[in-house]
Amino acid sequence: MIKNWFKNIGPGTLVAAAFIGPGTVTVCTLAGVNFGYSLLWAMTLSIIATVVLQEMSARLGIISQKGLAELIKTEIKNPVFKILAIILIFSAIVLGNAAYEAGNITGGVLGLETLVGNPQIIFGGFSIHMLSICIGFLAFLLLYIGNYKILEKVLVSMVILMSFSFLVTAVITKPDIFAILKGMFIPKFPKDSLLSVIGLIGTTVVPYNLFLHASLVKEKWYDESDLRFARKDAVTAIVLGGLVSMCIIVSSASIQAKDISNAIDLAKGLEPLFGSFAKYFLSIGLFAAGITSAITAPLAAAYVASGCLGWKSDMKSKKFRSVWMFILFLGILFSSLGIKPIDIIKFAQVANGILLPVIAGFLIWVMNQESIFGIYKNSIKQNLLAFIILGISVLLSLATLNKVFNLNIF
Repeated sequence: MIKNWFKNIGPGTLVAAAFIGPGTVTVCTLAGVNFGYSLLWAMTLSIIATVVLQEMSARLGIISQKGLAELIKTEIKNPVFKILAIILIFSAIVLGNAAYEAGNITGGVLGLETLVGNPQIIFGGFSIHMLSICIGFLAFLLLYIGNYKILEKVLVSMVILMSFSFLVTAVITKPDIFAILKGMFIPKFPKDSLLSVIGLIGTTVVPYNLFLHASLVKEKWYDESDLRFARKDAVTAIVLGGLVSMCIIVSSASIQAKDISNAIDLAKGLEPLFGSFAKYFLSIGLFAAGITSAITAPLAAAYVASGCLGWKSDMKSKKFRSVWMFILFLGILFSSLGIKPIDIIKFAQVANGILLPVIAGFLIWVMNQESIFGIYKNSIKQNLLAFIILGISVLLSLATLNKVFNLNIF
């Protein structure tokens, strides 16, 4: 039974690996420090929304044996709308992931620094962080091998390590279980919490995961009968990923200090209260979050570029490799030179929140095409849930624009 379970996990775990990156760790840390358990409900909502959208994405990949970008390109008949859609998707996912990558690698570096220090080389007036190059090289090696099964096994292992690390950290803080349950299911909006709510949802329901999932499931499954495995895989992995995010919020809620701005500050804050074990577990979790996202972000960008430009989605093709190499190179460059990625991460998080309803709208529209999916097109119940999520994402996007640019929409 356990052997069969391991045999049928994979793409969903990679999706979880993708959304639990350093940005997620940072957002969850700040939510816990500033608002305690009161924003856990936003994670509950995020988990439900992610399960609904990613199930559609998995169904799309298995039934059509095509990627989301590829289907959007073929199904939009108006040439003007088609070009606009391709430009929007390409720029949002490929350029957005390039922005994320420096933060992903830097997040992994921050986790390792606690364990091995911070080796640097001074060259031509620049301080080069060697750990960034090491993490980048590891990501390069795994992606260059181009073997989905090897990539899957490595990322599943890292996600299990990350989940264990953050879970142990949360347990060490001896949280109030009743307060946690209350925070998970009773929505509250404490003062100045709107951007944190947007951040929690935006960092979990990630647009590029919709493209990544559809492309990955067809690497593993080829038949309609495999749909049940894909659904179970997606639900299990996404719920686990959401619980990991909740564990970070719970851990950070135990810290009384307010001068916490990232996970490393949280690790230092936990040490005097709960001993060095908490610091080390959190650091290992942050490293795992960084390295998994450093692999999945370039991979997703390559799949999207291939779909938009009509290339073959082969992990060993030169064109496919050229895209993820470009994304990875930028991430290593910015990270190794010590360029602070926090503003880039913030920009990408806000961009995700704004772009989500557009990408989700594309997905819902495509999943209602009976000519492609037949009996596997969206049911009334699936459409109802999808449109509720779409409505929430539109409101959150408007709230993001309103808050960031002072548009006075509300």
